[in-house]
Amino acid sequence: MATVRWLTAEQQRVWRNYLVGTACLMERLENDLRGIGLSLAEYEIMVRLSEAPERTLRMAELAASVHHSRSRLTHTVCRMEAMGLVERLPCPSDRRGVLARLTDAGYARLVEAAPIHVAGVREAFVDLVSPEDFAAIGRAFEAVRRASGCEKDCGVQEPAGE
Repeated sequence: MATVRWLTAEQQRVWRNYLVGTACLMERLENDLRGIGLSLAEYEIMVRLSEAPERTLRMAELAASVHHSRSRLTHTVCRMEAMGLVERLPCPSDRRGVLARLTDAGYARLVEAAPIHVAGVREAFVDLVSPEDFAAIGRAFEAVRRASGCEKDCGVQEPAGE
C-alpha cells in the first residue's frame, strides 16, 4: 500500500481557505442573482447559449460546457423553459438529439443579470487579489482542469462592445 503524503500545516491552511472561500463566493454570487429570480446555474446556462450560434446548443454540449450531468441540466432547463427563458427543440440532424435555445425573453434577462453578476465577481473576487495572484489562480486552475480530464476549453469570449 502506498504511503500517504499528508498535507503540511501550510498546505492544509491553503486547502481549507480554498474550500471555505469558494463556498462563500458561490453563495454571494447566488444571492446576487436570486434578487432577480435566477440561480447561478441558470445564469451560466444563459451565458453559454448567448455565445452559441443562433443562441442554440445541443443539450449534451450545453451540459459539458457548464460541467453538469445531463439529468441536472435537463431539470434546470425544464425550470427555465417554464419561465420562458429557454426553449427545447428537436435536433434537425439527429432525431434523438435535443437543442436548447435562449429565447428573446431569456436574452433580455441575461442582459439584466450580467452587470449584477460581473459586479459581484469583481467585488467579491477579482478586485480583492493582486493581478499577480489572480494570474497565478488562473494558471493553477487551468492545471487542475487539465489534470482532471476536463480538456475542453472554458470557451471564454470577449464581451460584445469591448
